[in-house]
Amino acid sequence: MKIKTINMKNYLIGLLLILAFTVQAQDRLDVIDEKLNQLAKSYPGINDKVDLSMSGATIQEYIKAIGASNNLNVNVEPTLDIKLSNNFSKVTAKEVFLFLCKRYDLDIQFVGPIMTFVKFTQPIEEKKIAIKKVNVLYEKNADLLSYDLAGDTLGNVTKEITKQSGKNIIFTPDLVSKTVSGFIQNASYESALEKLAFANDLKVTKTEDGFYVFEKKQAPQNTLGGTNVNTNTDNESKKNKGKNKNIEIRDGLISMDVQNMAINEIVSTVSKELGKNYFLFNDLKGSTTLKVEDAPYDEFLKLLFNGTDLTFKKDGSVYMFGDRNLEGLRQSKLITLKNRTIEKVLDFIPAELKKGVELKIFEDLNGVIVSGSQPRINELETFLRQLDVVVPMVLIEVIIADVRKSNSLSAGISAGLGAGTGTTGGTLLPDYNVTLNSKSINNLISGINGFGLINLGNVTPNFYLSLKAMESNGILKLRSTPQIATLNGHEAKLSVGQTQYYLEVNNNLVNNLNQQQNILQTQNWKPVNADLSITIDPQVSGDEQITMTINVKQSSFTERVSNTAPPGSINRDFQSLVRVKNGEMIMLGGLEENQINNSGSGLPFLARVPFLKWIFGNRTKSKSENKLTIFIKPIVIYG
Repeated sequence: MKIKTINMKNYLIGLLLILAFTVQAQDRLDVIDEKLNQLAKSYPGINDKVDLSMSGATIQEYIKAIGASNNLNVNVEPTLDIKLSNNFSKVTAKEVFLFLCKRYDLDIQFVGPIMTFVKFTQPIEEKKIAIKKVNVLYEKNADLLSYDLAGDTLGNVTKEITKQSGKNIIFTPDLVSKTVSGFIQNASYESALEKLAFANDLKVTKTEDGFYVFEKKQAPQNTLGGTNVNTNTDNESKKNKGKNKNIEIRDGLISMDVQNMAINEIVSTVSKELGKNYFLFNDLKGSTTLKVEDAPYDEFLKLLFNGTDLTFKKDGSVYMFGDRNLEGLRQSKLITLKNRTIEKVLDFIPAELKKGVELKIFEDLNGVIVSGSQPRINELETFLRQLDVVVPMVLIEVIIADVRKSNSLSAGISAGLGAGTGTTGGTLLPDYNVTLNSKSINNLISGINGFGLINLGNVTPNFYLSLKAMESNGILKLRSTPQIATLNGHEAKLSVGQTQYYLEVNNNLVNNLNQQQNILQTQNWKPVNADLSITIDPQVSGDEQITMTINVKQSSFTERVSNTAPPGSINRDFQSLVRVKNGEMIMLGGLEENQINNSGSGLPFLARVPFLKWIFGNRTKSKSENKLTIFIKPIVIYG
């Protein structure tokens, strides 16, 4: 049963190969057929009939006979040694050519109208070698290098770094195929190369002409007694009696556990054992207590000089040591920011970080030029990178709804002498305002006198009577939906309003040439504003909670005393401190104004009687309501 299974598998594999070859051959014949059809447009002999019977003839003779009979230009490769015995009748030359190509595995090469029959050769497919992208990013302005490597060859990595940075990197020939791995984000160029070498058991050095050289780590030349090393003289031994001077160097890495040991002695001992060239600007005064394990030389020096007035600088293969403020050890560097404005960031730098460092703003590149010792510069740069993060943008949608309602009622009767001698007239709709002259009033009285014993008499010819009744109602809705945006922690302000003018008259006393005083009058129109202003100061927290300080001020005009007098104004404002989630809407209300007016005039005593006051006087009642509601929706936008 097992043998049958294996045979069945072999059968299926062979069948698939045959099918693949058949499909490929069919594609080749389709191409030949298409080319023959194109040639037939100029040489119709391709589609002419052929009657040919040959036995034992070579393929050269066979094809040349068809070319001669159908006026076709044919050529046969001399290496084709095939004997034919075929009898074709009433078939086209094209069909014969296709048969020969399929039967004897031939191909036709076309050069203009010339057809050359050759043995078909299977084309060799070129295998495309996928080139792995090397994840390297170099920022030229800040001299920062980032990489994410996993099994990349050193040759490809150094090539990509050199292309981006313009700084040449070389290595020994035996390292071209060495695979390296590592991940660094926004580190200084030299530090990033040192970490790459350290992580892959290599070492990198910078030559005097600015080249960086990768090499294999050499075997340690000496291990200082395994644990305890003492290179001092007898006097020095007595001086440092009781001090722990355990120093160990293995594979170029330094391990140390010392207590209150002279810095000058540590630098001298370690540098000599590692074969480092160094130069002293002055004596390295002071002592230190230090414990490190497997630290590279540069990292060891940073830890050794940390918190002291000493520093170092590397010039080619020579290390220079001395006080931080010495001219030969000072360096200058441009630190640029991506997401923050350099002017505002400098105000937040602690005073301790500015000690011994000179700062100068370079606005064109949004950066700062720093001059000082390398450790101070590195510490300051690390702090600035922590501040250089994306500041979220806050989009604030504001909906302002202002609803105003008003209604008024005015009614009464007025009478008098002299003004009503004209004709009777007035309006009935939409308000009732009618004036009756003496004639109309007398006609009305005559109608009343006709009832029983009532006799009211007549009014004088210049008597008049006015009747007035009017009621009005109104609702006004104002709605606006502005949008404002601001950076986190920065104030956003929105203001809308109107302006009215009033006349200001100034009288000035002027003396003329005759010592007479004249009054000079000047008139100026002065503006008065009534605004609705909203000020919002958002603060975004880490969980996207938004704390907003909101200040709303509203002022509106009241009636003027006269057309040229300044209008009155009413001011309303409130402040609020709220916290909402990103995208939530809050409502702020309470700015409401109510006005009630109930006034009247009329005959004494009668104007106060509840019913008679409407007959013997004029009454006006009005009520107005003004309500302002504000909706605020903050949305945090990153990037």
